[in-house]
Amino acid sequence: MTAIPEPAQHEAVLAGTVTAVPVAQRPPSGPIAILPHPADTATWAVQAAGGVLAPLSEATRGLIWLSYGRAEELRAALDDNPGIGWVQLPWAGVDAFSDLLAEQDRPGLLWTSAKGAYAQPVAEHAFTLTLALLRVLPKRARAVSWSTLPEGRSLYGRHVVIIGAGGIALELIRLLEPFGTTVTVVRRSAEPVAGAARTVQTSALHEVLPDADVVVVAAALTADTRHLIGAPELALMNRNANLVNVGRGPLIDTDALVAALAAGSIAGAALDVTDPEPLPDGHPLWTEPRCLITPHSADTPEMTAPLLAERIRLNVLAFLGDGRFVGVVDPQRGY
Repeated sequence: MTAIPEPAQHEAVLAGTVTAVPVAQRPPSGPIAILPHPADTATWAVQAAGGVLAPLSEATRGLIWLSYGRAEELRAALDDNPGIGWVQLPWAGVDAFSDLLAEQDRPGLLWTSAKGAYAQPVAEHAFTLTLALLRVLPKRARAVSWSTLPEGRSLYGRHVVIIGAGGIALELIRLLEPFGTTVTVVRRSAEPVAGAARTVQTSALHEVLPDADVVVVAAALTADTRHLIGAPELALMNRNANLVNVGRGPLIDTDALVAALAAGSIAGAALDVTDPEPLPDGHPLWTEPRCLITPHSADTPEMTAPLLAERIRLNVLAFLGDGRFVGVVDPQRGY
């Protein structure tokens, strides 16, 4: 057996991501293939759960896809091997496979993702970006002389709006708790989120933006959430508010954000994801003094490899018998 990977620095946030699939709907178990390239941690995970690894063939019943793209190759593998009943994807977000998911939405094929697996490192990064904005670090990092202007705000007691209610939101709420913040969660449903003072549906987003000190975008990217934050939403935010995006770049209208920052209508923005991505050299956001950009680095391979391995291990156990799959994807909703 491949050596067990080093202990994870983080733990997966499983709340709300475990689905007990009824026996009649479970994919038939059988050999599992890892594509497009094997990885030691994935191999260990399959073997640790008692799964049988084998090259892709007519006998393959489970497929672990380790590329964050190459959807056409995945489509070909599924078309050529219709006996596959379970596919594990490597990202929390599955927008790169949205067309394929809709096309392959059929009985007998179960999709799982890594949603919730990487929530701790991403929430940690969102928390870091929030503090950086409040403490005016984008400006401080660019300074070439000593400033005598007293700037900077404390996180204590602030109103934080989190868009999205997945593992990132849950973990970020936990990190914010010692600061006495008031948290409002914006999500598809009005079902309360533990630790949030208020939970509202997406249709009420405009109601909560004016009073927000920090808005953290951590939602899934779907056709309905593209440009969820655009010119109208930015206009509703107060001039001292800061915007953080750790979800997907297209959740924010980049042109509208550039205009809002240039006009000083919001205090600042910190982006780990951009649209387009990577952000081209010479883009105005690179030189915008109110903007802090990190290169989609909220979770590094060092952080994610053991977390994905554990997700694979749990889902192989489900595939082999207990039916408790983690991170089941709804192909119609796109997450």
